[in-house]
Amino acid sequence: MRGIRKLVLALGAAAFLPGVAPGQAGKSAKGATVKITTPARGATVSGPVKVTLVASGVEIVPATDERPGTGHHHLFVDRDVTPVDDTIPRGVTGIIHLGRGQTEFVLDSLKPGPHRVIAEVADWKHVPLKPLVVDTVRFTVKD
Repeated sequence: MRGIRKLVLALGAAAFLPGVAPGQAGKSAKGATVKITTPARGATVSGPVKVTLVASGVEIVPATDERPGTGHHHLFVDRDVTPVDDTIPRGVTGIIHLGRGQTEFVLDSLKPGPHRVIAEVADWKHVPLKPLVVDTVRFTVKD
């Protein structure tokens, strides 16, 4: 009986861990990663800028594919990511949904100067995977 109590307490405590929403405990992308391979960190590039993404530990699929262990990319261009337990919004300037399972996107309207792109993988509901699967790159677009 003591072992069962410990298990119940441990499972209940997991629901209160930072970054784990109630009902989300155990739903994770443990070991999953995403990497922005282009542009290179700190690079100076000419526009338009092609962003290329590589993920491991999670299958990248269209947003309509409702299977555990899958997700799709989102790009946050010159803005912060949304809070960890929020749905990534649509129709917001600087947030790009790659909902067809794409691993590349061309940013064709960046002005000259410094920029930051954050890639984040989310599930079919557009909720970020947990733990977060993100990568950031900073680069400069030349005149």
